[in-house]
Order: sequence, then C-alpha cells, then structure tokens
Amino acid sequence: MADLVHELLFDSAARNPRNEALVFQGSRLDYSALAEAASAGAAALLRLGLGRAERVGVFLEKRPETVVALFAAAAAGAVFVPINPVLKPPQVVHILKDCNVRILVTSQERLAFLAPVLKGCPDLRAVLLVGRSGAPAAPEAVELVDWNEACSRGRPPRAHRAIDTDMAAILYTSGSTGLPKGVVLSHRNIAAGARSVAGYLGNRESDRILAALPLSFDAGFSQLTTAFLVGASVTLHNYLLPRDLLRTVEHERITGLTAVPPLWIQLSHLDWTLGGKHLRYIANTGGRMPKATLDTLHGALPHAKIFLMYGLTEAFRSTYLAPEELDRRPDSIGKAIPNAEVMVVREDGSRCAPGEPGELVHRGALVSLGYWNDPQKTAERFKPAPGQPEGLVLPEIAVWSGDTVAMDEEGFLYFIGRRDEMIKTSGYRVSPTEVEEALYATGLVAEAAAFGLPHPEIGQEIVVVATARDGAPLDAGALIAACRPRLPAFMLPARIIVREGCLPRNPNGKIDRQSLAQEMASELGAAA
Repeated sequence: MADLVHELLFDSAARNPRNEALVFQGSRLDYSALAEAASAGAAALLRLGLGRAERVGVFLEKRPETVVALFAAAAAGAVFVPINPVLKPPQVVHILKDCNVRILVTSQERLAFLAPVLKGCPDLRAVLLVGRSGAPAAPEAVELVDWNEACSRGRPPRAHRAIDTDMAAILYTSGSTGLPKGVVLSHRNIAAGARSVAGYLGNRESDRILAALPLSFDAGFSQLTTAFLVGASVTLHNYLLPRDLLRTVEHERITGLTAVPPLWIQLSHLDWTLGGKHLRYIANTGGRMPKATLDTLHGALPHAKIFLMYGLTEAFRSTYLAPEELDRRPDSIGKAIPNAEVMVVREDGSRCAPGEPGELVHRGALVSLGYWNDPQKTAERFKPAPGQPEGLVLPEIAVWSGDTVAMDEEGFLYFIGRRDEMIKTSGYRVSPTEVEEALYATGLVAEAAAFGLPHPEIGQEIVVVATARDGAPLDAGALIAACRPRLPAFMLPARIIVREGCLPRNPNGKIDRQSLAQEMASELGAAA
C-alpha cells in the first residue's frame, strides 16, 4: 500500500510497467516510462541543491512535464507547489515568495511573462525550463537550466527521506481576505484521499480518466492520484471549447470525467450521441450543479453513474452523494467519504439536532497540516475535534469549514451557505479583497467593494460597487478593461455599479460589503 505520493506512481509501475499511464496530444507514456522520468526529474532537482522539504513551484499548463515535476519533487523528499496556469504575474510571485520556492519549473514563454517581477523572489535559486529552449531573461543569481538536459545527467544523489506525515504539497486557495493562502498537505493526506475517492468511485486498472481541471486544484490533482493508485490511464487536456472535451471523451474512450458546474452546464448543451458511450461515471465538484443540468446529463448518459461531491482544500474531499440517491435527494451533498467523519456542530461544539443548521466539521486522515506561514488563520480553522475523551493529552485536530449545513434524520447533509465572504464562482473560490486590490491598482476608483450574488449557472457572479476618484467620471467598461491585465478571467467582475459619495461603513469603519450585497441583491432582483 502506497504511503507516499510518489509511491502511487512507482508501485503501479512495478506491478504493470507496460500499462498506459499518461496521454497528451497523441503521445503516450506507460507506467515504466513515467516512473523513470519522475526518478530522473527527482535527481535533477537534487543535483541543483534542493534541500529536504524545500519547495518546488510548477507553473505550466497540463502536459507530461507538469506531472513528472510534481511527482519528482515528492520523490526527492521536497514539496511541490502547483501554480494555476491562468494566474497573472503578481499572483504567481506572491505564491513563490510566500512559500519560499527554491526551484521553479516553467516554460520559456512563461518565464518571459514572469521575468519583470521575479526579482522580488529572493529565495528562488534555479529555473528549470521545459519545451523550446532559448535565452530568456532571468533575475541575477537565478540559474537557468534546460529540463531535458538536467534530467539526463549522471548518477542521481540520494533523495531526502520522507515519511507519510511529512509535507508533500502546498495548494494555494483564496482566503476571505487578501491574496491566496497555501494549504499544506502531507503525503498521508494525499494518499489517503486517493484511496478514499478511488474507493467510492470504484476506480480500476481499466479506467481511462480525463483530467480537465487544473492540477493546482485538489480535485484536479486527484485525477492523477486516484488513477495512479489503481494503475489506470490519465488523459491530460487543456481545452479551449467544451466540444473539444467531448471529442476527446470519444476518441480516448474515457470512462471517468470530473468537472465543475459551469463546465457541466456547457457540456450538457452538447450532443452526447457523438460520444460518451464509454463513460462509466461522471462527477461534480466545486459547487452545486443545477437540477436541470443533472436531468439533462442523466438523460444523455443513462449508463454513467453520477457522483455529486463536496469538499474544501483544507480537507480535500468531505462528502459525496451516491448515484443511487440522486433521484431521491438531488439537493443533498451526501454523507462522509470513506475514512472521514463529518459533523454538524453549534458554536459551542455540541452536535446539532437533525435539521438544525450548524458548521460542518471534518475529522480524519484527510485533514491538512494547516496554512503555510499563517498561524492565525490556521488557529481559526484548525481546532480540536468535538467530542474527544477528556483525558486525551494530544487532541485530534479537525478542520472547521466555515460552511453552514444541516443533517437530516438519515444522516444526509444539505449545504446552506458560507459563513465568510468568499465568492464561489465557476468552481473557484475568489477573495473579494483580491478583486478590490486590482480595482484600486487601476488608479480609477476611490472606493470599491466586491461580493458575490447568486447566479443560476456559475454559482455566484462577481459584483462590484465603486466610486470614482476626485469626482471624475467612471466608466464601468473602461474599469473592467483596466482590470484584465491584472486578473484572470474568472475573477473579473460581471457587473460594476458606479456610485457617488462614500460607500457604507460598518462599526469598525470598514466598508460594509454585507449590506451592499443585500442592497444590490434587492435592487438587481427587482430590476430583473
């Protein structure tokens, strides 16, 4: 049984070396070749002086080198940090600085994109470049190394020893305020998560899984770990249009596909008679899928089991609704996944009665190690699990989700809302403060407040109320255009409402997002 992340890959390579492991744009790697590449990548990292538990950033689109670099870092005894390829340079640099990345794996094109701001990363010592080689600019004291050349050098140094409770990865997710925060995952978290999810999905060696989600997402990376656990095949896809995915589902005889609600909505509008006959299951994560979309997909894919999943990066995956329960309770987020307990508790930690709203608390092997370099936020979210014996000297730590749910008499959970001000849009968690910072950076606004309002397809749309600087005219279209270089598409406001004067304050003197959100929901709802 694999205890470490890279053992998921290496164990399958030992069992079935010639089984297909990875597919990308027509190229195919079997488990033996992929494991050899990961070993060579680990050796390359170690030769560059990578220390135990030091961080390796990987800023690439989905491609074989991305997978190799992530598992190579784990095999070296280091920590991998997958960075969402749609992020802008300031956000990438924040991540590199925040977790003191020592080695960055990226492409020449992406390095040129980052070069103007990389000098703000004093811990960065080397950049490994994959793909087309050249001579891009790099900050002083940063060594540029060709990926293929580095992986082909001589005898590898000995890897740093790791055990299952050691750090394996840092996944960055937006917080309710400020820039993204890093969730620290151990080898145990990731391996236990793979076993749990593969267990209820029934993953098997014959599965062919399509990786459509970013590998920087816990659910996206899970497509690799669940497949490698059982020796299945993964097809990497950087799709431009949903129809591209449908073609790949058919061409590669895909048996498993996980996506977020906005993508499922788009896919449900396509003609599935052109493909999908091999799909054994589909799964939803990152928000509630509309009932109409569920019904359409069920009709189009009658032989595919549908799994609805709920989770948070801090505990990877918490609940799932079994396919046989879908017709009876489509609004439920299900029950706890294997090897986890999910509780609904009051503010004092006591358990809620059936039907009583409370906070979702998750305990078990998937609870992460907290937030990187942020003891205050870690203490707020990671606290002793309720109901432990009084004599326990070292209490078990659970993750307190901040989400309000209710549990029915049969133990099925129902999501009610989020306690913080996070915006959940298109499967992403977006910090309103980060949106506001981009607005302020344009120099066009005096004050701005961002919040989410319900949207039938993407979960929430980002709405901004802003005032102009110095009484100058403020055009909403021009403001969005000014934000585009600063924010990825999923973080751009859907609506900007321009106001005069000052925005409302709460008793602490801060802009009152909550009252603005309530006001705008009423006004926009009435206008609709």
